[in-house]
Amino acid sequence: MTTTIKRIRGGINPGHHKETAELETVRMPLPSRVIIPMLQHLGALCVPLVKKGDRVLVGQKIGDSDKPVSAPVHSSVSGNVTDVRPLIYSNGMEVTVVEIKPDGLQELHESVVPPSCADRESMLKAIRESGIVGLGGAGFPTSIKLSPPPGKMIDTVIINGAECEPFITSDYREMMENPQYVIEGTKKVMEITGAGKALIGIEDNKPDAIELLSSLVSDQDGIEVVSLPVRYPQGGEKQLIYALTGRKVPTGGLPMDVGVLVQNVATVSFIAQYFKTGLPLIRKKVTVDGSAVANPKNVEVLIGTPLKEVFEFCGGFCDEPRKIIMGGPMMGVAQHSLDDPVLKQTNALLAFGESDAEQPKESVCIRCGKCVAACPMSLLPLYINLNVVRGNFEGIEKYHVSDCIECGCCSYVCPASRNLVQSVRIAKAELRKAAARKQGGGN
Repeated sequence: MTTTIKRIRGGINPGHHKETAELETVRMPLPSRVIIPMLQHLGALCVPLVKKGDRVLVGQKIGDSDKPVSAPVHSSVSGNVTDVRPLIYSNGMEVTVVEIKPDGLQELHESVVPPSCADRESMLKAIRESGIVGLGGAGFPTSIKLSPPPGKMIDTVIINGAECEPFITSDYREMMENPQYVIEGTKKVMEITGAGKALIGIEDNKPDAIELLSSLVSDQDGIEVVSLPVRYPQGGEKQLIYALTGRKVPTGGLPMDVGVLVQNVATVSFIAQYFKTGLPLIRKKVTVDGSAVANPKNVEVLIGTPLKEVFEFCGGFCDEPRKIIMGGPMMGVAQHSLDDPVLKQTNALLAFGESDAEQPKESVCIRCGKCVAACPMSLLPLYINLNVVRGNFEGIEKYHVSDCIECGCCSYVCPASRNLVQSVRIAKAELRKAAARKQGGGN
């Protein structure tokens, strides 16, 4: 089978900056402590299952929730719990964290055994127990994503190897270093969903990964590796679905509405490894790069490792860091403290010096329309921004603010340096408040 590629609407080509692509992943030693938040996914906050003074082991479940949309969290080290306390995330949210001092023994918990699964339900239960969430950055619990409601049939699985954000190469390294697990995990997802076809989409600035994975699926029925032209934000779910299948996810809809399931390459690779070893999600490949980093690397980091220790492992800073981002430069989140930990969704840590981090001053919008042309969701960012600046939130939903994927294309191309993405986030927050007031019966 040969897939015909569709060009996504809008988008930009911000430059690759994939200087770490050929740097093999190195495993970081044990940190001095780990700080493990009870919320590392979209959904309900987990409740700590341990208390200060407890000894925990590697892979031991230390937090869980009985809410339907959640994922348990596990200890990445063996050692003693030194604190259970609140932490303020960089987005302002307060979460509970479990702080553990490693004892250096890295003893495995008795629960770390390969799962024995006889049917689909037991496989889904095992996947939930592994703690896996979408490792591309979204963090949606994978067990929920693999469980579409009755009437929603999945015929195509898409494996996202696009990695279209600048600087990030951790997914590329996963494809190069664990290609067999990527294929095995893809087949496992096809088995669970009943999909007859899988498309592994990789942008063509990664020719070695395309060649390697293509060689492994040459005798596999139903799995195809597809080379995609480089275009940001082609790695977005809706954009990737359209590029590979021509199907359009409706406004307010989900990929399952068009018979598709999308999974990141690192996610499916982990699934295959988990069914082989039983070790839950306790470590993550992370690209460490940026103009302020002395020795950029791809690093395998234990979840909960403080950011400061990750940067120190990469030689520290060669320039005073003026901005530190968790994730890519387009969609990542600026960090306010190096004491914050690596999370399940962390795929990159970037540090930039003053010249790269300088924020241009806003000027007056001249209605040039560049933001409209670049928007992959066919939105009108300039009018969203105008209404937010004026404090006019009544009727702002008519601009389909909720459809924005916050990719940053509009801000990137804006000659007036308008804070367009920030405007969208403010608008979304106001819409959530309005919905809460309506639900609560308030005015």
